[in-house]
Amino acid sequence: MPASEISATAVNDTAAADKFPVTDRVRQALDVTRRGVDELLPESEWTTKLARSEATGVPLRIKLGLDPTAPDIHLGHTVVLNKMRQLQDLGHQVIFLIGDFTSTIGDPSGRNTTRPPLSREQIEANATTYLNQANLVLDPGRTEVRYNSEWCDALGARGMIQLASRYTVARMMERDDFTKRFKAGTPISVHEFLYPLMQGYDSVALKADLELGGTDQKFNLLVGRALQSEYGQEPQCVLTMPLLEGLDGVEKMSKSKGNYIGITEPANTMFAKLLSISDVMMWRYFTLLSFLSEAEIAKLKAEVEGGRNPKDAKVLLAKEITTRFHSAAAADAAEADFNNRSKGGIPDEIPEVSLTGAPLGIGALLRSANLAASSSEGLRLIDGGGVRVDSVVISDKGLKLEAGTYVVQVGRRKFARVTLTA
Repeated sequence: MPASEISATAVNDTAAADKFPVTDRVRQALDVTRRGVDELLPESEWTTKLARSEATGVPLRIKLGLDPTAPDIHLGHTVVLNKMRQLQDLGHQVIFLIGDFTSTIGDPSGRNTTRPPLSREQIEANATTYLNQANLVLDPGRTEVRYNSEWCDALGARGMIQLASRYTVARMMERDDFTKRFKAGTPISVHEFLYPLMQGYDSVALKADLELGGTDQKFNLLVGRALQSEYGQEPQCVLTMPLLEGLDGVEKMSKSKGNYIGITEPANTMFAKLLSISDVMMWRYFTLLSFLSEAEIAKLKAEVEGGRNPKDAKVLLAKEITTRFHSAAAADAAEADFNNRSKGGIPDEIPEVSLTGAPLGIGALLRSANLAASSSEGLRLIDGGGVRVDSVVISDKGLKLEAGTYVVQVGRRKFARVTLTA
């Protein structure tokens, strides 16, 4: 949506500012809003909304919609949830919208092919875990939970056609992924045009003042502004958050890329993964994931630049995140476990595996114990010096283990207590 159209829908900021003054509390709320964001559109309107809310005591309605397309949430998903929690703590009404209807369409954002829709059973199962996991970040007692099937199912065919009449094909084709697919001759199904319309209609139904999303959602969020104007509502503001890089520091955090940290992973795994991020990437994680103030983070960064060991800061981050999703005791235990492992020690709790076929080749054992994806990968790990049996580094790829019980380690984090029988 062109910037001129955003401006054209703006409220009269000067008159509103006279009526609702921008106080220190409003400026503080604006600072909280801005932290770590990619874009806040239009910021002047958001300032006006904050000032009005402060003056009248009426909380703003802040919407985040997630389609339950997978059963689990990773730390990358919590970037927008963290922002929701920050705004929730300012006293505003946050709305966690589960897109049980829009999931049946399939979000085309960032896609070069049509996204397959999910079955109702998949959506319901995923929605349950999404909500449970989102409640680890949001305050459930102050969160309004909605499902967009409430109003989308009620639209019916007539309502859907009337909604579609409020947005043009030309405007829809301004969307980058649609434009690229059209130029490349890649099919675009008509139902994909309905997705941004339905997401925008959610904002109408909820009378949202602000909608959050990732940078890939900007077009859809702006459609919400346009539709609210069409329906005679004050347009919502739009806040986009960056997409968090994964453990590799390059690609977006993703389960499919294997560079993710799941928020329901064991505390020891979560802690160790956080300590594996680079010293440079650590500060981006602090900004987007930590609840420390920006002043506290700046002070910590200055200490590191002044000679403090960066690992100290990384441990603080890992303990904060692990405490959030587990407990302070679990975070302390995870730190102790990590330190034990770094000294060559063995964790207190490791998987127990029973195998038959002794004597068994080391490559086959690693595969069968789920310590390597294949026997050949296990042998490559041995070449790299990354395999230990009972704390002894293995270099013989032809090693065969007799019947017995062994503690097998791959790298720093993978362990198994293997009981091998004939």
